[in-house]
Amino acid sequence: MLVLTWLCAGIAAAMLAIIVIYVIQRGGPALNLAFFTHLPTPVGVPGGGAANAIVGSLVIITMASAIAIPIGVLAGIYLALLGRGFLAQAVRFFSDVLTGVPSIAIGVFAYTIVVVPQKHFSANAAAVALSIIMLPIIVRTTEEAVKLVNPAIREGALALGVDAWKAIVLVTVPCARAGIVTGALLGLARVAGESAPLLFTAFGSQFWTLQPGAPTAALPLLVFQYAIAPYKDWQLVAWGGALTLILLVFLLNITARLLFPAKLPR
Repeated sequence: MLVLTWLCAGIAAAMLAIIVIYVIQRGGPALNLAFFTHLPTPVGVPGGGAANAIVGSLVIITMASAIAIPIGVLAGIYLALLGRGFLAQAVRFFSDVLTGVPSIAIGVFAYTIVVVPQKHFSANAAAVALSIIMLPIIVRTTEEAVKLVNPAIREGALALGVDAWKAIVLVTVPCARAGIVTGALLGLARVAGESAPLLFTAFGSQFWTLQPGAPTAALPLLVFQYAIAPYKDWQLVAWGGALTLILLVFLLNITARLLFPAKLPR
């Protein structure tokens, strides 16, 4: 059984290594200064890059984080310290269910509640869709991080006369800060490469767009659109975008690992 577990672990690691190496081989030649600074070029025009898509992705992810992180952290703290009874059980259950909902379904939902009333695609709609995907990850990770903090620490603050909410904000949350930040970073890594929700919300653009209410370019959209195009220049840019997304996800996951302590205070 030990050999079998080693074999399965090796197969899983080998699949990841094969994918990463292949994407590096195909996308590595596309990564240069022009890729990060130039706009996409029309068909038949050499050069060009994905600068507007990279900036658009950063704008959308920042907006989604501004929505999901405060709500997710507060909900996780509530479940860990205050949540009891039916409401807490319902929140946990629906958070777990929401984790498994297909991202394209969430994209259709955001299209219905944001794009249709506004009658145009926008970064706002994309941020709503991605924030919904991030939310259950942040909620559950925050809850587990706060639960790992020894209750005696908060009870000691209460015994000294500190208000209950101050004990949570000033004592418990700082002790669980590493786990909370890890949850936020994992949520960012989860949505960084999502393309299906963006098809129904951001829609994409060939120009610089920093207005949240306008159609916005995004790196996953650019990869999807350029990868299926019959032009080699566009396909090369798509591989470069795929490699950039992989590097971003790796960076976020490594950062989360480094921030998560081996043992939280007890």
